[in-house]
Amino acid sequence: MHSPSFAKYRELLERADWPGVGALMLDSANRLARMGCDFLISPDNTIHQALPLIKAQSPLPWLDMPEAVADEAVQRGFRRLAILGTRWLVTSDVYPDRLARRGIEYQRPNADEREEIHRIIMRELVNAVFRSESVAYFRQVIERMKRDGCDAVVLGCTEIPLVIDDTNSALPVLDSTRLLARAALQRGAAPVTRTDR
Repeated sequence: MHSPSFAKYRELLERADWPGVGALMLDSANRLARMGCDFLISPDNTIHQALPLIKAQSPLPWLDMPEAVADEAVQRGFRRLAILGTRWLVTSDVYPDRLARRGIEYQRPNADEREEIHRIIMRELVNAVFRSESVAYFRQVIERMKRDGCDAVVLGCTEIPLVIDDTNSALPVLDSTRLLARAALQRGAAPVTRTDR
């Protein structure tokens, strides 16, 4: 396991410096390759915006977290997904691209919801602060998106499952972190080739 400086990563995100984020990913990939790893995962949804920039240069193949979520959505027959996450993720094409390739519709939170969810994630959840009113806000947004026709919700941030799951969500959840972990276990049980990127 290797984790770059979160402060440096966040600084790059704030500047939308995706080549810089890609350089962090490549640095981690090279370190992990030297340690003897067979493939790579990142439990950070947002960082997947930089994956296409470095995939060809990576010494090891990467599992794609949004692909794992999209595969699960297809398997479970979902047709329209609500996407929750940081502002950086929700305004990106990371999930829309993967979902569109499978004929799945999606909905993003509106601008006000997006900013409040981002605030809760970055100021509270990443600091292990869990407020009942913030949980209620997530639930309110999910309920609205259900009324708008969504049939499942993507928890597109590692921290959201700390406060939202199938027991308190109005929609079935697609927990991106758990789905990536499951994909990694399956991949770990299969033969890996160095050219499989």
